[in-house]
Amino acid sequence: MGSNPSYPRTKRQIYEARQRRRANLIGGLSTAAVLMAIVLLVPLAPGWAAVKRVFFNGEVFAKTFPGLLNAFLLDIAIFLWCAPLIAVLGLALAIARDLRTPALTPLRLAAVGFIDVFRGLPVILVIYLIGFGIPGLGLPRPWNSPYLWGSLALILVYAAYVAEVIRSGIESVHDSQRNAALSLGLSGSDVMRFVVLPQAIRRVVPANMNLFIALQKDVALLSFIGPVEIFRQAGVYKSLYANFTPYLGAALIFLAITIPATRYADHLMNRQRKARS
Repeated sequence: MGSNPSYPRTKRQIYEARQRRRANLIGGLSTAAVLMAIVLLVPLAPGWAAVKRVFFNGEVFAKTFPGLLNAFLLDIAIFLWCAPLIAVLGLALAIARDLRTPALTPLRLAAVGFIDVFRGLPVILVIYLIGFGIPGLGLPRPWNSPYLWGSLALILVYAAYVAEVIRSGIESVHDSQRNAALSLGLSGSDVMRFVVLPQAIRRVVPANMNLFIALQKDVALLSFIGPVEIFRQAGVYKSLYANFTPYLGAALIFLAITIPATRYADHLMNRQRKARS
């Protein structure tokens, strides 16, 4: 009797558990079969020897990988100084976008215009326009630095996306909570600060994490205006060794960062979904 659970599972729960085990088994076997087919069949292709030499050259990989890691430090540095500025500007835009006071309509319209413009432009186009346009004014150093203006381009574009994500979180807070807080004597700014924003920001953390994962990858686009980060360094090695293996090394470095971050974002989303249900 002591081995019996306090709350025995129902027939429905037993059935669902059995179905999950069956689905996991089928998924594992099918995945293993596909991987085995790739491992066995791809080397049989006529051009595999040439592809292996050009893209999977172990000697070139060993020579270039340390340099790629060192160049990736610049990617991380650019990300680290862009991310907090994006968060601050995105939050300010989201709050301005939500302003309901008639006297502040110009500020709300300015935020709407900013978001519409920078969400509507490709990232690389903004990088080119700002990264080449502003230094073209003949500014003295360091104000003509591609690091500065390329970073500004990323900040402007990603702040627009972050602002919309935060605004969706703000709008998810029911108006009854605002009205209740106002009836207790809180000002409009206090309602936003103490009632709306704590809930809104908590709800949009997973979505914003996905945006910052994308930012980490898009830092590589700054290489088009000069900075020698990992993507540009891989191109230098490609030309030096006449081999594309350095691009594979760069891809592995990005994956080592982005896959764990993506899985963590998924974990947060699943936890929120369970909490709501």
